[in-house]
Amino acid sequence: MNSSKILIINEPFVKDFCRTQRWAARTRGRVLRAPDWLAYATSVLERDDFDVELYDFPAKNWDKDKLHELISEKQPALVILDSTTPSIYSDIDCARICKTASPNTNVLMIGPHVSSLPEETLLEANGFVDAVAIGEYDYTVRDYAKAVINNQPLKDVKGIAYLEGGNVMFTPARPLIENLDELPYPAWHHLNLWDYFDGTKLYPYIDIIGGRGCPFKCIFCLWPQVMHGNKYRLRSAENIIEEIKWVLKNWPKAIEGEFFFEDDTFTVNKKRAHEFCDLLIKNNLKCTWSVNSRADVIDKDLFRHMKKAGCRLLLIGFESGSQIMLDNMHKNITVQKMEEFIKIVRSEGLQIHGCFVLGLPGETKETMEETIKFALRNPLNTVQFSGAVPFPGTKYFNYIKENNLLRAKRWDEWLKDGEQSPVIDYPGLSRGEIEKTVDSALKRFYFRPSYMIRFLFETRSKADLYRKLRGARNFLSYLMEKKKGG
Repeated sequence: MNSSKILIINEPFVKDFCRTQRWAARTRGRVLRAPDWLAYATSVLERDDFDVELYDFPAKNWDKDKLHELISEKQPALVILDSTTPSIYSDIDCARICKTASPNTNVLMIGPHVSSLPEETLLEANGFVDAVAIGEYDYTVRDYAKAVINNQPLKDVKGIAYLEGGNVMFTPARPLIENLDELPYPAWHHLNLWDYFDGTKLYPYIDIIGGRGCPFKCIFCLWPQVMHGNKYRLRSAENIIEEIKWVLKNWPKAIEGEFFFEDDTFTVNKKRAHEFCDLLIKNNLKCTWSVNSRADVIDKDLFRHMKKAGCRLLLIGFESGSQIMLDNMHKNITVQKMEEFIKIVRSEGLQIHGCFVLGLPGETKETMEETIKFALRNPLNTVQFSGAVPFPGTKYFNYIKENNLLRAKRWDEWLKDGEQSPVIDYPGLSRGEIEKTVDSALKRFYFRPSYMIRFLFETRSKADLYRKLRGARNFLSYLMEKKKGG
């Protein structure tokens, strides 16, 4: 065994499975995001002079045989594996492969599923997973690596659960990182950044995480409830600008695409947003960028400033066009407010990608139709519709369990033939009906003749044309596979 080698691995699962997005699944648009959170953990280890390597198996289309080969060759002291709910049984199998290929290797599992169900995961793994990190794990991974490599007690590592004599032991919770500026930039040099694609974003696109946590409390949203908390912790505008300069210096091709802010709600802190725009302009950084935002942040001056500084697109979680459903999910917004937001944003020349979720508590055929009609009557550039998925650790999951609405018996039932699968039946609304409505909504939006003509004629660059054509091909491929599967 290599007494100091550490491997961080985004492990294999079904083809096109994207475990780094908020709802881990193989998306209808075949989105593949870079493992940004793992890249942060890698850079933290590198800063402390650990011998660490990051591997993204889905991006390379590598399988479990390749995993066995890699572990056999490297014989690492520590392997760090990601986890999601749909993939957890496969993730545990990957841990088994690591232990088989290198019996003395320690395996730490991180991510939302093990953060929600640490004890269940450790017992299910039957010794193949030595410990799990609970919640935000940048520094947990660092401290755990020190303990393993220096043969120090695990009880001194905050934020983990581990097996000791067949019992699951918990250490004190790890506080969230308050000063995000102290983190190094993600270790992109371990990856090929051109492997990643999202049809809503210009190609290539690079993730920027300018803040963590979200002050809002939507019942279904996984990351704030399980990983990063409900306080929006900000990086400084200056720190983000330096990261963009660093990316453009080391990967100059990135200027052809865009930067995407993965923050839950970039525009909530208007002061930081304005500061960022000012610095982009001052530093003459003529790059394109896009952000996640909320529809209740209506500020014409801010939108104009963002446009001037190079912002192209706002990704908005409208979630529903039904006021009943918005109230049920604790969205704290009105349909009227959302339509006012759309009108003002579009008047300032910014594009909008609308995100909608069907099948939350209280959903009916009528409320789903309200949502589809909302998307059709408003000038949205692109949309995504998803079936609601209750992930462990969320209020939504607890509601479903308490009301005996969950039909899945195993975690791998969260997928069907690799696709996201509905797992809930409501009285009067089956999971099959929800799934069919999601597909129907996408076809009704994108297959409108007027939309298809505008889609092509509004193309502004090679990067824009590439992402549109590839995104369309991916979606059509999904529809064809669905048709073949019956």
